[in-house]
Amino acid sequence: MDLIRNYIGGTWQAAASGRTQDNLNPASGAVLGKVVASGADEVAAAVSAAKAALPEWRSLPAPRRGEILFRAAGILRRRKDEVARALTLEEGKSLADAGGEVQRAINCMEFSAGEGRRSFGQVIPSELPSNLIYTRRIPLGVVALVTPWNFPVAIPVWKAAAALVCGNTIVLKPASSTPWCAQLITEIFAEAGMPAGVWNVIFGPGGVVGDTLVNHPDVAAISFTGSNDIGQRLYGLGAEKGKKVQCEMGGKNALIVLDDADLELAAAAAVQGAFYSSGQRCTATSRVVVCKEVAARFTELVLARTAALKVGDGLTPGVQVGPLVDEKQLGTVLKYIEIGKGEARLLCGGERLKGELASGNFVAPTVFGEVSRDHRLAREEIFGPVLSVLAVPDEAEAFAVANDSRYGLSSSVYTRDVGRVFRYIDQIETGILHVNSPTVGGEAQVPFGGLKETGVGGREQGTTALDFFTEWQSIYIDYTGSRRTVSFY
Repeated sequence: MDLIRNYIGGTWQAAASGRTQDNLNPASGAVLGKVVASGADEVAAAVSAAKAALPEWRSLPAPRRGEILFRAAGILRRRKDEVARALTLEEGKSLADAGGEVQRAINCMEFSAGEGRRSFGQVIPSELPSNLIYTRRIPLGVVALVTPWNFPVAIPVWKAAAALVCGNTIVLKPASSTPWCAQLITEIFAEAGMPAGVWNVIFGPGGVVGDTLVNHPDVAAISFTGSNDIGQRLYGLGAEKGKKVQCEMGGKNALIVLDDADLELAAAAAVQGAFYSSGQRCTATSRVVVCKEVAARFTELVLARTAALKVGDGLTPGVQVGPLVDEKQLGTVLKYIEIGKGEARLLCGGERLKGELASGNFVAPTVFGEVSRDHRLAREEIFGPVLSVLAVPDEAEAFAVANDSRYGLSSSVYTRDVGRVFRYIDQIETGILHVNSPTVGGEAQVPFGGLKETGVGGREQGTTALDFFTEWQSIYIDYTGSRRTVSFY
């Protein structure tokens, strides 16, 4: 891989500082290439390019903007295997998971492209004769997108596609550990005919690049996905500047297993949700809240399925669990495993893998039992292959424990009782609810996001994505041709 450079105003550009950092394969530690480390000057240049491109892009009819997104989706479909392989090499998830992520990105592109023909306003009846009132959406302007490493193809695409079809220009700040994916996405949008300056990418440290973007007077809005600490800080900075800010942050998702559940089905879902993508999903299953009557049998099934998982390099056929993305995340997960050993009962895993996997960031899929709702294992986001099992006496306590979290992204219930299903829907405090299916998963046409400290600033995906990336105008047209007295409230 050549040096990955910034993309500003339609050209690839090195950083003025000349500084670079290695891009590492988390499964082997091998150097995949290098990426520039940018500073405030590069951010300013990217924002300037986006601002210059804005008038022409926003004046292009929305269906025409959608046509470019449709072309980009077709190119990504053609290059799907290539992008999936790069994703696995750079982020670590299995090739099957990577392929699923790329397909999600294609779906999001196609959905947003279609919204170019459906960005509807309303004609609203007036209380006055010969007066027409209608509403329309208008773009915000230059939008900054700050995206994470765990879905380095899908998340930049689902943010960018919605922003672009609405007529905004963008500056993307991708995660430093997954620059190759951002480069490939940029190539695809350029090949699709995206005008110079509409799409810009800056690589560099989050503190420098992110803060410069938030504070830049020509950036109208920021859409962020990442940790609560960073998201809440960016939200505060944006509020001080009067900018729109959207943050998708943490999760501590619970899978609820009631005493009438199909335990085989629930165990399969728990293992998939907890360990696929190495647990590095905001919707990953971190807690299982199970009724005591079936807890022993359920846990037995989970342990059997966990033992059968194949861990290794994501490019190896049959591998289901890859490495953690980098040494920092590896250290975080190992720290929580040690905390868990002091709080609860370790049932399996609980160690960094050695032998032929010693050079990578591999942790054995880990299950803890006898976890209490007040344990750190049950309250803090780990973002790794660690599952906590909490046994409760009944349905009411199961719902109460599931809700006992600062987060509210995703949840799931396993039951055969339709009454329990609707009580779950009525009582559970998450933005995404699943019935007899895992906590992970979603579709491009459906709003994505959570409650409580999980998110702020509006939902992503679906038609609701347009709400963040546009503002409303209300337009009054008086065609009487004469002066009249009007009272407005």
